[in-house]
Amino acid sequence: MPFVSVTRLRLRSPRFLPGFMWHNTRTLAQVKAAAGFRGGSLLADRGWAFWTLTAWDSLEAMRAYMTTGPHRAAMPRFVDWCDEGSVVHWEQEGDALPAWAEANRRMRSEGRPSKLRHPGPHHADLSFRPARTTITGPLRPKRAG
Repeated sequence: MPFVSVTRLRLRSPRFLPGFMWHNTRTLAQVKAAAGFRGGSLLADRGWAFWTLTAWDSLEAMRAYMTTGPHRAAMPRFVDWCDEGSVVHWEQEGDALPAWAEANRRMRSEGRPSKLRHPGPHHADLSFRPARTTITGPLRPKRAG
């Protein structure tokens, strides 16, 4: 059964966008090569909000990615850069990635807010605007060979 992870970060100012994009480029290369990564999708939402939806072989595979390399180096930045941040995880039947509507639903019903130094008014209760799912992109594992 795939382990699904969904994250949402909202930058509190566009001035953090260059640093965010630099870290994003590095973490994308890392995730594509990560052991146990099955695939995913990225969503650039309105208002400087960014979502990731990833599927993994296991919770352990996702944690190994999350706690090492470029991803680990990026995470402390978001505590200051973001005014909204949340995460949700679940195991699911079948190999197909869930739709963004399902990711949004689960984030609101089962998600938890991340620790931030400058939380906005919609952070703690996850009452942010519904995701605009028109600007998405696939995230595929790098194949050996």
